Amino acid sequence: MRIFYLLKKELIEIFRQKEMLVIMFIAPILQTIILGYVVTTDVHNIPVEVINLSKNKAAYRIANRINRSDLFDVKKITNQPGDHLKTLKQGKAKSIIILRDSYDKKRKPLAYPEIQILMDGIDSNTSVIAAGYFNGVARQYILEDMRKKGFELPLESQTLIRFNPNLKSINYMGPGIVALLLTIISMFLTSITLVREKEQQTMDTLLISRLTPMEIYLGKSLPMALLGLIEMGIGILVVILVFGIPLRGSLLYLFLAAVIFLFAILSYALLISTLCSSQQQALFFSWFSMVTFLLLAGLFTPVENIPKGLHWVADINPLRYLIKIIREIFLKGNGIEYFYKDLLILGAITVTVLSLSLLNFKRLISK
Repeated sequence: MRIFYLLKKELIEIFRQKEMLVIMFIAPILQTIILGYVVTTDVHNIPVEVINLSKNKAAYRIANRINRSDLFDVKKITNQPGDHLKTLKQGKAKSIIILRDSYDKKRKPLAYPEIQILMDGIDSNTSVIAAGYFNGVARQYILEDMRKKGFELPLESQTLIRFNPNLKSINYMGPGIVALLLTIISMFLTSITLVREKEQQTMDTLLISRLTPMEIYLGKSLPMALLGLIEMGIGILVVILVFGIPLRGSLLYLFLAAVIFLFAILSYALLISTLCSSQQQALFFSWFSMVTFLLLAGLFTPVENIPKGLHWVADINPLRYLIKIIREIFLKGNGIEYFYKDLLILGAITVTVLSLSLLNFKRLISK
């Protein structure tokens, strides 16, 4: 019962600040929607110039297909050569497609044109994807034309994509954004709780009470955990209703992973709170930690891309495991038998961080 009054006090402290209510409940909805539209790897409306130097009918048809595609924003189609380097430097186009007549060894014209793709390689990801789009358009036309003429390829590969057949990046990023919002709210609010007690000079009141260090910790962290779960529930509703991301797995397993993760991240936030002497310091360390967690969590880039020397940092990053579990539940519909090892690792991180945090808190109050 003693801890109940501390829980009540923390909730009153949170809800009496009306501006914080907006940040906690309105901002996550807006952030989820904005990030859902912005944080995407899909490439559309690529600015393109098409230079058709071929007299081949196939070249005109390929150029028309590029012009009609929603993937490209064709700025100009011309049959006159130009200064390609200048065009790319000025940023008028990200890509220049040049179609020329092609010949065999005896200088006889071939049925299909030679295609040269010039790309602005500053954004390497967009360049690679766009080049793939162009090659796909040309290849699809040639295959269809060959079939009309009665030819068939002796061997053709067929790709079957599971779990995200339309390759929509929002289906991959959306669940990760939910985990990110859960981290931001929980870490920032929790990291200032004990520091606020120090600044308001009410820490001594807590220390002389009958509450044990563990009860103080639970009293400070449980309200944040509750708010974090509410935030996650809001985020899940947004990604399902606004972006149409399917939830194929169990919500029970999802919230189980979230609870274990919350105790890990809240323990770390309380550790920051015990080490800092002001709320500004706590917010700075929380921001630095959150960015580090984010970059090493596999949200934007695969964890496998991280240099081997930094793999150990990614291995102790709780956000990495939560993002992985949420994506598996959302997209694959996996049960706990597929990610129980990740839950165990997350649990071990929680126990370790909580122990360090409690030891440091006991050292602090013994001074």
